[in-house]
Amino acid sequence: MTFASPGWLLWLVALPFVVAAYAWSRRRRRVQVAALASRGLVTTDAGPGRDWRRHVPFALFMVALTLLVIACARPMATVKLPRRQATVVLDIDVSGSMLATDVKPSRIGAAERIATDFVHEQPSGVRVGVVAFGEGAVIVQPPTLDHAAAVQAIDHLSVGGGTSLGSGILASLEAISGKTIRVNPSELAQDASGEINIGYYGGSTIVLISDGEDTSQTEPQTWARLASIAGVRIQTIGVGTVAGTTVRIGGFTVGTALDPQTLEGVSAITNGSYHQDDGQALSAISKTINLHFTIVTENTEITAAFAGAAVLALLAGTLASMLWSGRVL
Repeated sequence: MTFASPGWLLWLVALPFVVAAYAWSRRRRRVQVAALASRGLVTTDAGPGRDWRRHVPFALFMVALTLLVIACARPMATVKLPRRQATVVLDIDVSGSMLATDVKPSRIGAAERIATDFVHEQPSGVRVGVVAFGEGAVIVQPPTLDHAAAVQAIDHLSVGGGTSLGSGILASLEAISGKTIRVNPSELAQDASGEINIGYYGGSTIVLISDGEDTSQTEPQTWARLASIAGVRIQTIGVGTVAGTTVRIGGFTVGTALDPQTLEGVSAITNGSYHQDDGQALSAISKTINLHFTIVTENTEITAAFAGAAVLALLAGTLASMLWSGRVL
C-alpha cells in the first residue's frame, strides 16, 4: 500500500502520547478513589469483569483515530476491477508518397485529420495507440486511455521513405500485445494450419490509414494473416485518388496513386472492411468496435474505506461507553 499524502502519517507519532495521557489519568483517578475509599466515602469494588471493560471505549477511540490519520494520508492500493474497454491502434502511413496533394491539403494531412477525428469520437473506455510506418515502423504511442496523448502523437508525425504495410501491421500487433513479436514471414506464408501463435487479442482493432502503395518484398496480406490468427481485425481507410498524381521524393518526380485493391485484401483477411475517406468511414469503423468487460489492475485510492472504518470504530466506542458507564468517554 502507498500513500498520496504521506506527510499525514507523522501524526501517528502523537498517538503514544495520547495513550500515555490516558494511562496517567487512570492512575490519578485510582489514587483519588483510594483516598476517598479510605474515608469510607466510595467503594473500590468494581465488580467482576468491569475492570477491563472500562478500557474498551478508549481502545476503540484509538483505533478510530489511527484509521482517520491513515485516511488523511490518502492510501492507495493495487486492486483488480472490471472495466468495459477495447484497444484500437491507428496505423498511419508516413511514407514519401503521403506527401502527394491529390487530396487536400495532402495525403498525410488527410490521414492526420482522419486519425484525430477518430480519437475524438471514441468513448473513454477505448485504449488508443498510434503507429507510424514507412519502410519500417515505430510505436509512437502505446495504447492508452489518455486520448489527448494519442492526438499529440498524431500531431508529431514526420514523413519520408518507402512503404511497408507489413511493418505497420506487425508494429501494431506489438503495440496491442505489449511485447516484441518475432515471426519469419516465409514461415508465416507457409503456415496453412495456423500453428504460429503470438497470443489471442480478440476485440482489438487496427485502423490502417494509407494510400495502399507497398514497396516491401513481403506481401502485406501475409502479415494480415498473423493479425487474423491473433483475433485482431484490420479496418483500412484509403487516402488519395485512383487517378493519382506525382510527388517529389529524393530529388525525383515519382508517380503515385491510391491502391484500394491492396487495402481491401488486407482488411478482408481479418474480416474487416475497406473504407474511402468519404466522411462515413469513421462512424462505420466506430460501430465495429465492441467494448467488452475485462479485469484491469490499477492503483486506486481507498481513503473512503479507512474513513468508514474509523466512523464505525468511533460509534462502537461511544455505544460501549454509554452502555457500561452511562456516559460518553
